[in-house]
Amino acid sequence: MLHGHGDDIHKYRNIKANFSSNISGENDLSGLYNHLATRVKCITSYPEPEPSDLETRWASVYNIQPDEICMTNGATEAIYLIAQAFYGMTSYILQPTFSEYADACRLHRHTVKSVYSIDAIDDTADIVWICNPNNPTGEVIPEDTLEKLIKTHPSTCFVIDQSYEDYTCKTLFQIARAVKMPQVIMLHSATKRYAIPGLRLGYMTASTALLRRVRIQRMPWSVNALAIEAGYFFLQNKNPLGEVNDLLQETERLRKAIDKLKIAEVWPTDTHFFLVRLRMGKSALLKKYLAEEHHILIRDASNFEGLDDTFIRIATQTPEKNNLLINALIEWKTSFSY
Repeated sequence: MLHGHGDDIHKYRNIKANFSSNISGENDLSGLYNHLATRVKCITSYPEPEPSDLETRWASVYNIQPDEICMTNGATEAIYLIAQAFYGMTSYILQPTFSEYADACRLHRHTVKSVYSIDAIDDTADIVWICNPNNPTGEVIPEDTLEKLIKTHPSTCFVIDQSYEDYTCKTLFQIARAVKMPQVIMLHSATKRYAIPGLRLGYMTASTALLRRVRIQRMPWSVNALAIEAGYFFLQNKNPLGEVNDLLQETERLRKAIDKLKIAEVWPTDTHFFLVRLRMGKSALLKKYLAEEHHILIRDASNFEGLDDTFIRIATQTPEKNNLLINALIEWKTSFSY
């Protein structure tokens, strides 16, 4: 899907607070900016056809082998490479979730089946796609539950997308364990971890044999020179996201404030973004109102499979910006009443 994702800020002017992206804003990226400024001349030459040196260095961080990691142009490229590597097979997708799993599978002639519970997964699936923490619900499937599921279906390949792994305190599936399992591919996103959605950098981790099957689908130079330089920088510098506990505490404050307005059902979450089901009005109308009247952007979540036109998704920002949203919703509630 080219259009219909969150963070469509390019369509609007003068947005003051962006809740539509699942990336936490207001991070100190000054060190990255300075580093890239000193390395900008790298764009005058081709990067490595495959970012092998970067892969080797990142592998050492996780104490895995270089052939157990594959850097990509964001996690989305990894999704499409996996779908291509398993051309024409049967994919089960745990819904509602990120649309690119289904789009990539259909592009590469998969038979796609949507399931809404892990109990619905059976041995007819060649591949199972699970986002964990899940976008858009924020739900985390416990590590032991996932491991039991994987062992129950030894002939099925499990793609576990942990792009939001840095935004939860729940225990997630571990890379060191996954690379020892012959049918698990994990997806990771430096884009999300370091809050750089405009600079695409992601990676897959899996066993050598499984990753070899996917890696051969990769185009040369898919990871650009500046993204590679950013990857080197991140190896030497602290994650700019700050304390996740603080972010999750602010998430709970925001959820309670919205719930108190009685205008919507606020869904539980294990991370910093969450679903809201409106009791009055439609998601598209609320998005339009907030953008035009308050310069606030939210995610209309009605195009997620399994959700309807009353769902929005909100990603927690700073307390000041969250207060802007709360006050705007109070005004919307008042105007809606007349």
